[in-house]
Amino acid sequence: MSIKQLQSHVDSITPFKTYGKVTQVVGLMIESKGPQASVGDLCTILVGKKKPRRIFVEVVGFRDQKVLLMPYDRVDEISPGSLVETTHKPLQISVGSSMIGSVVDGLGRPFDDKITQGAYQSISTDNHPPNPMDRPRISEPMSLGVKAIDGLFSVGKGQRLGIFAGSGVGKSTLMAMIAKNSDADLNVIALIGERGREVRDFVERDLGEEGLKNTIVVVATSDQPALMRIKGAMTATAIAEFFRDQGMNVTLMMDSVTRVAMAQREIGLAIGEPPTTKGYTPSVFALLPRLLERSGMNKVGSITAFYTVLVDGDDMNEPIADSVRGILDGHLVLDRKLANKGHFPAINVLKSISRVMNDIASQEHKGLADYMRSLLSTYADSEDLITIGAYKKGTNKEIDEAIVKYPEIMRFLKQELEEEYTFQETIHEMSLKFSKGGN
Repeated sequence: MSIKQLQSHVDSITPFKTYGKVTQVVGLMIESKGPQASVGDLCTILVGKKKPRRIFVEVVGFRDQKVLLMPYDRVDEISPGSLVETTHKPLQISVGSSMIGSVVDGLGRPFDDKITQGAYQSISTDNHPPNPMDRPRISEPMSLGVKAIDGLFSVGKGQRLGIFAGSGVGKSTLMAMIAKNSDADLNVIALIGERGREVRDFVERDLGEEGLKNTIVVVATSDQPALMRIKGAMTATAIAEFFRDQGMNVTLMMDSVTRVAMAQREIGLAIGEPPTTKGYTPSVFALLPRLLERSGMNKVGSITAFYTVLVDGDDMNEPIADSVRGILDGHLVLDRKLANKGHFPAINVLKSISRVMNDIASQEHKGLADYMRSLLSTYADSEDLITIGAYKKGTNKEIDEAIVKYPEIMRFLKQELEEEYTFQETIHEMSLKFSKGGN
């Protein structure tokens, strides 16, 4: 360590500690008198008489000279007068290549002993998005190994997409397919607000040992406090940013951003924010762009991100879905009708879009994709007539062509979890089957 670094380190050390005392606990909100701290600072509360331990909390606001704190853990042992100590800095996590292949919690701590000793670096979980003028343009496609996406909604390195769906229509399966089949250097998967039972199901059944090899899974289950769920999303994004800054192409998948918004709503209501649309507080709509804009390209690497959005009753215009759709670079809508027919991935082609496909796909590829969408649209417009037998063959050439091609298109879009296709194989298959005038 140089003399300047040593001097800087010494200057940052305070010669004394300041403490506060807990005065009130209401639900998950903790009020304390002191210490001197800023919003976002990490604090600890000393609890337990026989076996003293520390509970991590974070400063989320102030009220009448009182400090408002939210816990990362349960608050059972907190009592009036419990000592509160501030660290004078926000939460930081330790990140290193040894984390790859492991499952960690919302603070980056491993659930098991798989993480080996190695070089770690402390990083903040709440970072600024890249400078918009320093972001390179998205110009290179990323192969995801999912024919429906690579073929009709080509994704570029550094693009951010939403996966909009109700419950039980195959979001987790689609994420597992992308994690196993994409050509990304690393996958970071955040499971936010999931049921505890589903975490192991996803890791062992959907992802599997092969998929976990180049993946870091961050888990914050539904039973954990609201702040822990938000920190799970922040931690996963910070881990992806760390490896992006190493020059890697990272895929970040978050399931789901809706539960992050719900967690922020809990915190906002607890500290006295006024509820707005459907009870969501203003801080929710401030958090979403701050979180989602952190992914994407920078000068050395990329984060290609997929954020799942739960839509109540398949309502695409509910507040969170509407807000997220306006921030991201495209969206994939999963259709319950397709899922009920056993068609997976259940992507509704006519309701989905990739906003950067025109910049990364060849003219031939775009022509094939437009032709397939046109056939599906024509078939959908006339489906009622076709189903009841009211359409007479030969009445309309476009409808005749759509009827012939529709089964082939649906077979192309359907894919099993174990199937894998490269980007070029997908385009080649499209060219063979759906070139105009082809068989």
